[in-house]
Amino acid sequence: MQDNATEVTAAGIARLAGVGRAAVSNWRRRHADFPKPVGGTETSPSFALAEVESWLRKQGKLAQVPLRERVWQQLAGHPDGALTALVHAGCVLLLIHERPTVWLHVSAGSDERLAAMLPDALDEVLTARLGEPADRTVHSGRGADAAEAVNRPGRAVAVNTAHPAATSATPAVPTPTGPQLLPSAPLLRGAAELAAEAGARQAFEFLLGRHLDANPRQYTLTPSELAGLMADLAGPARIVLDPACGTGALLRAVGVRPDQELYAQDSAPDLAALTALRLALHSRAGVHGAAGDTLRADGFPELRADAVLCHPPFNERNWGHDELAYDARWEYGFPARTESELAWVQHALARLADGGTAVLLMPPAVASRRSGRRIRADLLRRGALRALVALPAGAAPPHSIPLHLWVLRRPERTPATPEVLLVDTGGFTGGGRGGPDLTAVRDAVLDAWRAFERDGGPVERPGLARSVPVIELLDDDVDLAPARHLPPAAAADGAEELTAVRERLGATLRLTVDLTPPPADQAPPARWPLTTVGELARGGALLLRTGGNGGHARVRVLTDHDVLAATAPSGTLPESDEEAVLTEPGDVVVPVLGGGSVARVIDDATAGAALGRNLVLLRPDRTALDPWFLAGFLRGTANNRQASSYASTATRLDVRRLQLPRLPLEEQRRYGARFRALDEFERALRHASRLGEHLVRGMYDGLTDGTVAPD
Repeated sequence: MQDNATEVTAAGIARLAGVGRAAVSNWRRRHADFPKPVGGTETSPSFALAEVESWLRKQGKLAQVPLRERVWQQLAGHPDGALTALVHAGCVLLLIHERPTVWLHVSAGSDERLAAMLPDALDEVLTARLGEPADRTVHSGRGADAAEAVNRPGRAVAVNTAHPAATSATPAVPTPTGPQLLPSAPLLRGAAELAAEAGARQAFEFLLGRHLDANPRQYTLTPSELAGLMADLAGPARIVLDPACGTGALLRAVGVRPDQELYAQDSAPDLAALTALRLALHSRAGVHGAAGDTLRADGFPELRADAVLCHPPFNERNWGHDELAYDARWEYGFPARTESELAWVQHALARLADGGTAVLLMPPAVASRRSGRRIRADLLRRGALRALVALPAGAAPPHSIPLHLWVLRRPERTPATPEVLLVDTGGFTGGGRGGPDLTAVRDAVLDAWRAFERDGGPVERPGLARSVPVIELLDDDVDLAPARHLPPAAAADGAEELTAVRERLGATLRLTVDLTPPPADQAPPARWPLTTVGELARGGALLLRTGGNGGHARVRVLTDHDVLAATAPSGTLPESDEEAVLTEPGDVVVPVLGGGSVARVIDDATAGAALGRNLVLLRPDRTALDPWFLAGFLRGTANNRQASSYASTATRLDVRRLQLPRLPLEEQRRYGARFRALDEFERALRHASRLGEHLVRGMYDGLTDGTVAPD
């Protein structure tokens, strides 16, 4: 066995075999020939994936393992790390997508032959899609004599001298060498099988999405709805730059055309590579990528883009303040050490062509911090800042903060009477845990922006949007927070609306009283014969499905937050060819994270929604199982406790281990009727709570703004 062979944990073995972790522990104790640990720790050992697969196959436990799960385990347990493995897989999937016959040729034979022949094949396809070798070294503005060879002969990296203290950027996707590819050979062959089954781009999206889901704290992602709004604000563009590209969500939202040129850079080399590969797989646009610290080592110093989209890192202190004091990009003032975001704003403006538009996602403090007031004032005076949009909390991480969108334009001339559009969408914050209504946010923002662009102002929408003359904002603070400058929403009929809310609350409270369960009768402890969800699934009494990572963009998605809060489907999934799991009336949906005892029976209003992540769907055979009986017993506290895993900071529910009694169908329906009545009572309580909060908030607002009399 190779010393650097792919490893897998006990949890991974459980997923491979479709069992719980307890079963893996039993196998280790009972079977002397079970593979020995090759790494990890005493409490969390890891095993050689090849040995585990061989043992499971001999035991007849590997027959039903999905190809996707096997490929994911190979990627997650790669000896050089999951990100390196994902980049290798992305390179091969691009080769398969562009030149499938070349892959068939180089993959024939041993792993050693594959690793030896693959670099040249990859070099050709990477050059064809990401630029000539000299161009792919990133645009430095210098001649070829400035390049230094790296990685392999023929591949070069430009030394960036645009800034005196800058370090150099590197190509986003350097061709991996044969020795680097050899440990990845089993993964690459598995990824090729997955591409044959689902398509190369879908295979890459699945692996990337699975990696992001498995490491949520390592990445700050831009939600697809917000990325789409930012692209719409920027407008049609042929040359687009994202100088802090992350995983490429913003550039994917541009609506890529074959005549477009997309430029991406990120300080994390693996993310820059993944973005370049992702864009090359999803479009025929020209793709140019660079890896390096954008502020210190700009990969595209000569670029003049039609649009810049950027979700920069927030609150950085070590952004290059000392090294870049005399940088030519600080056209509107030298940013303070605490104002890294204003450095990104000026970098975006410096990379725009005259008349080009930049849209940046920013923390709200940038609009009002005193240390940035001089730069904000100059951006206003010269007409560079065109709009500032306050988003509702929850629109993007960190979800507790209402972030801002800054819309900037490189001015061709200073306007005679400059105005700036201020928009506050805080009123679209969603109730419960469903998050804000991003569709309503998008419509409101674009409606105000297009009116502002079309008419040049004035825009006046109380409580939502206003075009403000710049002279009104140029005070000592230059505070641009929209809420400080917007007139309050029209208060007409406010008292009438509160009266209507009060009446609905009264009706709901009366309904709640009617639905209150009768006194409970004492009964001796039951001695039912028990079964598990896993046994019922194996016996065909129910179908078990898990939420997916893709689907159609126009299909509503039922999220775990929707299930927990008993709200309508509110989510979206990345669009892909992966078949979504659609709900049907009578399905039972269970969240697997969070530690709560929750199960939701799908009704006609929710049917047809796609099943979101971290949800399990149970579809009972109505001739054997009553849905409400099933959902009710799954909510038992003791039942959830014995089926939950507490191995990490998050509690995870193993739905297959949940128990319920074996009862005749008529007896099930008796229990089901009682569980359904409890569900109606619970929904009435939730509705009363929301109406009560609405009434209290409205009364406070009415009393404090003078629209409601105290008597």
